[in-house]
Amino acid sequence: MIEKKIISKTIDFVKETLSGAEGGHDWFHTKRVFNNAKLISKEENVDSFVVALGALLHDIADSKFHNGDETIGPGIARTFLEDLQVNKDVIDHVVLIVENISFKGGNSKQKFRSLELDVIQDADRLDAIGAVGIARCFNYGGFKNRAIYNPDIVPNLSMTKEEYKNSTAPTINHFYEKLLLLKDRMNTKTGKKLAQQRHAFMEQFLDQFYREWEGEV
Repeated sequence: MIEKKIISKTIDFVKETLSGAEGGHDWFHTKRVFNNAKLISKEENVDSFVVALGALLHDIADSKFHNGDETIGPGIARTFLEDLQVNKDVIDHVVLIVENISFKGGNSKQKFRSLELDVIQDADRLDAIGAVGIARCFNYGGFKNRAIYNPDIVPNLSMTKEEYKNSTAPTINHFYEKLLLLKDRMNTKTGKKLAQQRHAFMEQFLDQFYREWEGEV
């Protein structure tokens, strides 16, 4: 019962905190990740409480919207959970999840691993691919006033972490620099299975996009 109340309070907190957020990183994104995580968890031996809190707080302050500062989100998560008097071990685990969940580009190495993080990372990555992933990608590109596509600017597949964070490349490039890479970076059996169809949908979209771009359709 106590855990259910904490999860309910966390949902309310995230809804309020992300009110007015960019459409690809708002409460509805968090809710989809939360639901994906619950689905994936059915076939994994994980702490469901940690998964729930980690999924709900994973994007509480995405560094993209805070001048690249990766400490704000984990700090907010820790303070919020401490105020609810959540067990310290749970708080530490959730904070590590928030710190390590994101795709950081380049050859950045993940510093922490756990089954709970694996589940939430897959849940988050599933929301970055497929139909919703495409919608989110172009929404963010528009938010940043980026070109949709420029054939003269080729995708950079060897970016450093800093280059990835500071990239202003056209939105289509992001498919090659991140989205199409995620299928092979899934952690769980369920995540890998779900990613296959969403990945195929993105490939079909890109084929259609290029045909229309060249006036072939």
